[in-house]
Amino acid sequence: MARSENEIQVKQEIIEPSRKPNPNPNDSLPPDCFINLSSSDSDSDFDSDSDALSDNDIDGIVNKRPRESSGDVSGNNKKKKRAKDLSFVLPVGFLDPLPGKERASKDSEAALELPAPPERNAGVVSGCKQFWKAGDFNDAPSGDWQSATGGMDHVRVHPKFLHSNATSHKWVLGAFAELLDNSLDEVCNGATYVNIDMVKSKKDGSKMLLIEDNGGGMDPDKIRQCMSLGYSVKSKMVDTIGQYGNGFKTSTMRLGADVIVFSRCFGGGGKRPTQSIGLLSYTFLRSTGKEDIVVPMLDYERRGQEWHKIIRSSAGDWNINVETIVQWSPFSSEADLLRQFNQMKDQGTRIIVYNLWEDDQGLLELDFDTDPHDIQIRGVNRDEKNIQMAQLYPNSRRFLTYRHSLRSYVSILYLRIPPCFRIILRGKDIEHHNIVNDMMMSQEITYRPQPGTDGVPKDASMIATVTIGFVKDAKAHIDVQGFNVYHKNRLIKVCFCFLIVLTIYEMSNSHHTLIKGGVFN
Repeated sequence: MARSENEIQVKQEIIEPSRKPNPNPNDSLPPDCFINLSSSDSDSDFDSDSDALSDNDIDGIVNKRPRESSGDVSGNNKKKKRAKDLSFVLPVGFLDPLPGKERASKDSEAALELPAPPERNAGVVSGCKQFWKAGDFNDAPSGDWQSATGGMDHVRVHPKFLHSNATSHKWVLGAFAELLDNSLDEVCNGATYVNIDMVKSKKDGSKMLLIEDNGGGMDPDKIRQCMSLGYSVKSKMVDTIGQYGNGFKTSTMRLGADVIVFSRCFGGGGKRPTQSIGLLSYTFLRSTGKEDIVVPMLDYERRGQEWHKIIRSSAGDWNINVETIVQWSPFSSEADLLRQFNQMKDQGTRIIVYNLWEDDQGLLELDFDTDPHDIQIRGVNRDEKNIQMAQLYPNSRRFLTYRHSLRSYVSILYLRIPPCFRIILRGKDIEHHNIVNDMMMSQEITYRPQPGTDGVPKDASMIATVTIGFVKDAKAHIDVQGFNVYHKNRLIKVCFCFLIVLTIYEMSNSHHTLIKGGVFN
């Protein structure tokens, strides 16, 4: 009688309230006599939402056995015996909770609260000063979407786009080229120079970049087009480099977080002379939580000998623009802003880039100290071995230093420069250099497109002129080789480090120069 009671107790422990149907009707072993450890069904013995197993769960696991892969079981006596054999006494403390697995109490959960977001202060510049990390911010929306007149919505451009758009310039010196292109395009409007320099802010003494020329300048409409994304009238003009209306934004935002533009236009054609100020400030947009790219502008026109304000909407809006520009620019007043035009004569443009980006060590990405007549960059682009070799092999100097030196890079940036045009870097003219002069045994080859498989002839004006040769320092085993690709007089591809085999067809004003390094006896 005692044995019968024991058998009934064991049988109750191995029976579960809900049974899963036997997936194999030919298998005589009941499905509730084994555990499928890989199963995630609802009848599993593990609770995925629990950190620890209950006592009943442990008992059920211990008293169940793995399913046998072969063999036959029949009769109630064998089942009872097998279940009885698996029963044993657990060690003391086996069922105690594991350390560190206890669920946090409601009181402790309530104490784990995120800190409140910091309050926005328009006068405090926040965020990272490193370019490649400056796009990582998530400000809360500052307003609701509003419909434009007529019930049509504007396509909004978030300030983050300014940063992501500028990442097209992985190499920071390439950003200078975009601004130099704009100045060179102004030769047709009377530009005779472009000046690049470092100036210091009177507000905080920080270093800023200055790019200025004496070209035709921009009237109020053109400066707004310049600040807009994707607007360009140069695409319809011959012999201009700019095409897509994107270079100014990508280049300035790659050099620094903020840029302010001063431009004076002579007028003509019945129009009065004008001068305009525009601020494109990533710092301002980010710190104030703007969801659109807002560009404060000020416009003036000359009547007689006096300059007068151009009020486009209201006097209140004008004052807001003045206050915003003064607060977020390196200048302390409207009079201080207007003094920047004293550097110009009848026309010209003056661009100041400030809040320059820093590297991982907290130093400015641009190096103004190593050479007082150059702007260089720090980091991986600077190779001390190449700098030493450049002093020994002058014919290869530009190839060895262009990666970190703006002076070396700009000297080969254009195939030709108009004789009346000067490029001045920190008070000293950049001497234009044609890399063909560094080659010996040079040869010029002209490539023309051939008819395709359909037999249709290609445009005969589509040609590419290639100059190939050996660098004069090849006898010293200088490893200089690759293609320099020029399009519309401008260097667009520099490959001095390795040889690239290209078959390229461009317009008739394209030119390709191959400099091949090797041993020459």
